[in-house]
Amino acid sequence: MNSIENRFKRAIAADTPQYGMWAALADSYITELLATAGFDWLLIDNEHAPNDVRSTLEQLQALAAYASHPVVRPVKSDTALIKQYLDIGAQTLLLPMIDTEEQAREAVAATRYPPQGVRGVGSALARASRWNRVTDYLATAANEICVLVQAETVASLSNLKAIADVEGVDGVFFGPSDLSASMGILGKPGAPEVREAIREGIRTVRAAGKAAGVLAPAPDLAREYVEAGAVFVAVGTDTGLLSTAAARLASKFKHAPSTPNAESGGY
Repeated sequence: MNSIENRFKRAIAADTPQYGMWAALADSYITELLATAGFDWLLIDNEHAPNDVRSTLEQLQALAAYASHPVVRPVKSDTALIKQYLDIGAQTLLLPMIDTEEQAREAVAATRYPPQGVRGVGSALARASRWNRVTDYLATAANEICVLVQAETVASLSNLKAIADVEGVDGVFFGPSDLSASMGILGKPGAPEVREAIREGIRTVRAAGKAAGVLAPAPDLAREYVEAGAVFVAVGTDTGLLSTAAARLASKFKHAPSTPNAESGGY
């Protein structure tokens, strides 16, 4: 069996826009439903959603039949956690709160086998290698692993060029909510100064030859960041869509008569 190609990694390297959706409801059935919508990538979130290694595995398996590429975010950038997520078959990792060049180097090292890195060797036990049925997995795995680091603080912005220059970092993703908090304006991710900081950050990342990404569930913000050079953009969240749609539907009927409308067939 040949190595399993990471199409997402190739796409962002080729500057092909990739639009994604946050999957935070931590359920493989819901994540599979999202995969039918046509997004380029789906984020399986372990940082702010009640996921773990087992539920992430279930979602990776559910997505395997679809074109939407799974991106996995661990609760933190930790060598042991990264090893587990890679072994269950995650090829693209979004690693939160990377503030320094050293942290970025440690993140990359966790995804590489020795002597290039420190990833533990357990491919015979791992879904990633299809239990050693992928030809020469140990030698080729790094080619298909995509390392995305998150810039979410003022400190990360001050070190952004050095972070983006780290070999093995494929992209930098900006987190507007945490960044706004770090800038002293908690709860205002769309504030002008936050947007300007992200646009400038995108330019810095692009100048380093790396891909830039951002979470932008508001369409105008998404377009603004794409125009600034962002290539992988999350344009919505499953929690946001469900909550908004449910509230909108409820508001239509909360004060309506309880009897069905005969003209609509009672639906």
